[in-house]
Amino acid sequence: MKKIFLGFILLLITSVSIAGGGWPQQKNKGYFKLGQNVIRSDQFYDLQGDIIDITTISLYTTSFYGEYGITDRLTAIAYIPFFVRSTLNEVERRPSGNVEPGDEVNSFGDTDIGIKYGWTPGKKIALATTLTFGLPLGKTAGGTTDSGDARILQTGDGEFNQMLFVDASYSFQTVPLYTSLGVGINNRTDGFSDEFRFSFELGYQPIEGLNAAFKLYSTNSLENGDSGGGAGSGVFGNNVEYLSFGPEISYAPNGSFGISISAAYAASGQNLLASPNYGLGLFYKL
Repeated sequence: MKKIFLGFILLLITSVSIAGGGWPQQKNKGYFKLGQNVIRSDQFYDLQGDIIDITTISLYTTSFYGEYGITDRLTAIAYIPFFVRSTLNEVERRPSGNVEPGDEVNSFGDTDIGIKYGWTPGKKIALATTLTFGLPLGKTAGGTTDSGDARILQTGDGEFNQMLFVDASYSFQTVPLYTSLGVGINNRTDGFSDEFRFSFELGYQPIEGLNAAFKLYSTNSLENGDSGGGAGSGVFGNNVEYLSFGPEISYAPNGSFGISISAAYAASGQNLLASPNYGLGLFYKL
C-alpha cells in the first residue's frame, strides 16, 4: 500500500518554484506569492514506470513563496507550505459491500529556505547559484490508516536536505522571449537517496505584465540510499523519479499585483501519481 502513496507529496512540496531563473532580485525588490496547489488521482506510476489503478487520493497545499533582494547579487528565498491537507477516499468492496473508511491529515508541511547569488549582473547571460535547505517541519505520521509499520498519510519526510542549483538565463533582444536552464544536486539525509535535478523554462511576454511560460522539471535518484526507503518511510520514500512539464501564465495589470495559473503533467515517473498538479496564485512584486 505504501507504494501507492510514495512521491506525490514530494512532487508538490519539494519542487519549489525557481522563479527568476538566473536573475536575482534587485536590492530591496521582491516577489511574494500566496499559492494553492491541488493533486487528485486514481492512477499511479509503479516501480516499473507502468500506470496502475489506485484508491483516489488528494493533496491540497496552501503555501507562501517569497524572494527578496538583500543586495543586487544576493536574494533570500523561502517556500512555506503552511497548510497541507492529504486525503484518502473511502472504498466500497464488492460483492461484500464492506466499506473501508477514508482518512485525512491536516498539517504544516516541509519548508525550504535558500539564498541565491548572481554571478553576472548586467550581462547577456544571467548566471546564478542557489543553496536551499529543506527543513523537516511536516508531519511524518498522520491519519489512522496503517500500512505495515507506518501511517500512510504524511506531510513531511523527516529528513534535512540541502540542494545546490545553478541557473543560466537569457533574454532575447529582438523578440519578447527568454529561456532558462538549471541543474542541481539534492543531498538527502537519514538514509534517503541523493537526487540530480534539471529544469528548463521558455517564456513569452507579448505585452506589459503578461508572461506565458512552458516549464519542464526532472528528478532522478542516485540510488545511494537505504534499500528500505529511508527513515520514516510511509508516504515519503527513496528513489522517487519523474519528468514533468506544463504551462504557467501570470498577469499583473498594474505591474505589482497579479494572478498566476499553472499545470504540471508527469510524462513519466516512478512511485508517483499519474495525474496533473494544478496551481493558482496571487502575487505581489515589490
